[in-house]
Amino acid sequence: MDLETTDAAEAPAHLSPLLALPGAVAAEGPDAGVAGHYGEPIKEQRALAAGDALVDCSNRGVIRVTGPDRLSWLDSITSQRLLGLPVGGSAETLLLDPSGRVEHAAAVVDDGESAWLLTEAAETASFAAFLDRMRFTLRVAVDDVTDDWAVLAGLGDVPRLPGAGPVWRDPWTGTAVGGFTRAATDPHPGSEFPQWLALIPRSHLDDVAAAARRGEQRVAGTLALEALRIAAWRPRFAREVDARTIPHELDWLRSAVHLAKGCYRGQETVAKVHNLGRPPRRLVQLDLDGSEAVLPVPGDTVLDGDQEVGSVTSSALHHEEGPIALAVVKRSVPESATLLVRTAGADVAAAQRIIVPADAGPAVAVPRLPRLGAVRRG
Repeated sequence: MDLETTDAAEAPAHLSPLLALPGAVAAEGPDAGVAGHYGEPIKEQRALAAGDALVDCSNRGVIRVTGPDRLSWLDSITSQRLLGLPVGGSAETLLLDPSGRVEHAAAVVDDGESAWLLTEAAETASFAAFLDRMRFTLRVAVDDVTDDWAVLAGLGDVPRLPGAGPVWRDPWTGTAVGGFTRAATDPHPGSEFPQWLALIPRSHLDDVAAAARRGEQRVAGTLALEALRIAAWRPRFAREVDARTIPHELDWLRSAVHLAKGCYRGQETVAKVHNLGRPPRRLVQLDLDGSEAVLPVPGDTVLDGDQEVGSVTSSALHHEEGPIALAVVKRSVPESATLLVRTAGADVAAAQRIIVPADAGPAVAVPRLPRLGAVRRG
């Protein structure tokens, strides 16, 4: 199977020194600029799952927000309750448009003086520009500090890192306070995905590379992290989000939306769909037939019979589960249907694992009113 990503991307702003390690193969798409793997992707994946490796994510964006009003301000414009976030505390938040569609996503960690927002590389400049426009007279400052700070990722315990800065711990392991999950699986696979993202000065990436060369630090590529993320049903902005995405479709209320906080842009749609409606699409995991020896890629069409019902958003070869993918499909697709993924001239059979159920919502039982003119028979 072809383990490499195939979607095109602009030349990355930063090329990591870890790409010079023996066996390093550059990633493409949203992970361009770092290594997809170092020659042994499945072994790297097992090491990462065991907490014995770190992943170079230094192509990710870093926005620093300073000033005494930073948390209350971010709280007022994004989906998560950030006011009162403790020093060292982590959260995930979304910037929605007025219709409730996802425009940006950020991992947030506060060190007591600054709120650090970790974002996808392609989104950093536009996200920072939006935030800067929204400052008005508040005591905040917004800086894109990606040129100075790099992101490393891993699972479990955080190793000693040179020049270590703040560390974000992924709330996906459980349902965040104020959040809500539609997934009925217990235990949720996200409980076994204790992801962290650590900030180090970009100048110290050379030290990480040197430690890897000496055998003092094991590294894994982004393909390993993606495989474990997919198996954990963890949405990623660069993969699962398109121009129509609302958080409910990806079960993103689990970690990134607080349902009882004050007003923010897009809140009306969030509340309406959660309480009264159903999301038009739903995220599923696809267990793929490996006999075709081809791994679908993001954007491949998902079929129910001859009908197009969605598309693949992420795919990977998992060290235990084999070829798997995430896909967004129409809510009306029967949960029991065996789907097909059309890729590279082949139709690959795909069994669904239900993440967001087809009957998800409404959360509030609202009595159905009789139609006007209807006659009630006693």
